[in-house]
Amino acid sequence: MTRRTAPLWTAFLLAHALTAWLGWVYPSQPMGDVVLVYEPWSASALTGGTVMGITEPWVYPQLALLPMLLAKALSLPFVAAVGALSAYLVAWAVLVTVLDAVAFGFLIGRRPSAPRRAAAWFWTAALLLLGPIALYRIDAITVPLAIVGGLLLLRHPLVGTVLLTIGAWIKIWPGALVLAAVVAARNRLKILCAAAAGTAGIIVVLFLLGADQHLFAFLTQQTGRGLQVEAVAATPYLWAARAGAASVGYSFEILTFQVEGYGVPFVSDVLTPIMLLTVAVITALAAVKAARGGSFGRLFPPLALSLVAALIVTNKVGSPQFQTWLIAPMVLWFVYDRTRARGPAALVAVLCGLTCLIYPLTYDALLRTEFVPVLLLTARNVLLIVLLVVGIRSIVRVPIPTRR
Repeated sequence: MTRRTAPLWTAFLLAHALTAWLGWVYPSQPMGDVVLVYEPWSASALTGGTVMGITEPWVYPQLALLPMLLAKALSLPFVAAVGALSAYLVAWAVLVTVLDAVAFGFLIGRRPSAPRRAAAWFWTAALLLLGPIALYRIDAITVPLAIVGGLLLLRHPLVGTVLLTIGAWIKIWPGALVLAAVVAARNRLKILCAAAAGTAGIIVVLFLLGADQHLFAFLTQQTGRGLQVEAVAATPYLWAARAGAASVGYSFEILTFQVEGYGVPFVSDVLTPIMLLTVAVITALAAVKAARGGSFGRLFPPLALSLVAALIVTNKVGSPQFQTWLIAPMVLWFVYDRTRARGPAALVAVLCGLTCLIYPLTYDALLRTEFVPVLLLTARNVLLIVLLVVGIRSIVRVPIPTRR
């Protein structure tokens, strides 16, 4: 740590400490997934019981179990003193903080440039604004992997792609950054081969562990889900619920709140095709820019952000931790093209703040469809659409070099 990096490190670590502590005091159990599902899943796997993704189908890719098991191992020395659940919560927060610190150190180094300093301050601010949900979810594990992988794409594309591929086998969204790299980079064949090789290696290991029957269950398990209350497409139904024309119900099968009303099954069914179409259109638009000579630094950041935003906007699930997905593309945008990153970064910061106001701070009132939280959620979801439009517009504006 140097004089130039000391303020960055101090702010970053204090932000993690404060965010971790707020998880213990905020309402609506922002740490609920960690203690109610991650800890039991890891305990079961370590004691000879069900191994999610291996012996049973799972909503997550199989590598998501690794950080859960690691947190369980880290918590064991403290179980006698504070109990299994508290020890696991502390271990999880420490694990995420350590991974974030490694990525943060890689980002800023000893003498960070102005773009990297800006990226570091943005990451710190986004973490604070988003609150405990930024730490106490499996998505938090993928953020540092995505940041380091994205930073390595130009100089060490094989290593960067493998890290992003590992991230995608923990939570699918880092695959969007792999796709963006394949489109925007000149060495796209090398990146594509690295992603394919990494995926093949993971699949072989999973087969050897006995996961053949449930290898891609994380894809099929999502098909039967309803429309989650925080999803963008659920917003009109929340206003309808206030008028008595729809309602909010709890699904004991997938442990989440969903909207119920006329046309909900249809909307839920069409969202996945819409997602695939949106991703395809964005990819095609960027591919044209790349084919005409658009530079990686100008094309990759908005493409990565647009693809990630599309996964959120068109998703039947609307979990608050999805906002963590936006942090990595924005950090990379600052590094590769700081001037044009400021506007989207402001939008992402507001999205993080609004998300924390919704969950966990006013979540109970949202489930009662009270006016203020429904209005907050509406504003957040509208801004998600705006962010998607901004990202696509930035792709369109990528300059094409003049041929002579």
